[in-house]
Amino acid sequence: MLLLFGMREPARHAGEKRSNPIRRENLGRLSGAHWWVVGVGAAFTLARFSGAFLVLRAQQGGIALAPAPLMMVAMNVVYAASAYPFDKLSDRMSHKTPLALGLIVLIAADLVLALHDHWTTVLTGVALWGAHMGMSQGLLATMVADTAPADLRGTAFGFFNLVSGLAMLTASVVAGLLWDQLGAAFTFYAGGRLQRHGIARPARKP
Repeated sequence: MLLLFGMREPARHAGEKRSNPIRRENLGRLSGAHWWVVGVGAAFTLARFSGAFLVLRAQQGGIALAPAPLMMVAMNVVYAASAYPFDKLSDRMSHKTPLALGLIVLIAADLVLALHDHWTTVLTGVALWGAHMGMSQGLLATMVADTAPADLRGTAFGFFNLVSGLAMLTASVVAGLLWDQLGAAFTFYAGGRLQRHGIARPARKP
C-alpha cells in the first residue's frame, strides 16, 4: 500500500547522467555528524546482539520450542506501539535525550534477562528490549536522513545499515561464545556492562 499510494518518485530531467554515488568525493560530503550517527547505531547494536537470544532465554525458562518465538512477537508489538509516541516526543527535544533514555532501557532489559529465566521475567526483559527499539531505531533513521545530503540519502542509509549489520554479526558471535562458555546470565550481564562502561555510550556529537 505504501509503495502504491505513498511513494512519489522525484522528477528526473531528461538525459540526466547517472553515476555510482560510492566515490571518494561523495563520501567526503557525508559530514562528521552523519558518521557520529553511524557510530551510535553500531554501538547500540554491539550492546544488543541478535533477538534470537531472547527465544533461547525463553526456552531456558521452560517455554516449549513451538511457542518460544512468541517472545519475538511480544517484542515487536511493544516496538511498534512505542515507536510513534517516542518519535513524536523526540521532535520536541534534543535527540541526545531519547537516545540516552533508550540506552538506559536497554541496560535494564539486559539486567532483567540476566536476573532469572522464569517466563514472566523474560517477558519483562523482552518488553523493555522492544521499548528500547521503539525509542532508538526511528530516531536513528531520522538522524541519518537529517545529516546526509538529499542526493546521498540512499548511500547514507546503506552505510548505516552496513555498519550496523557488521556490528550485529560481531556482537552475536561474541554473545554465542559467552552463552556456550559462561551461560546465558553472563551474556546479558556482559551486554549491560558493555553499555555501562561507555563502550556503547554515544560520543560527543561534532
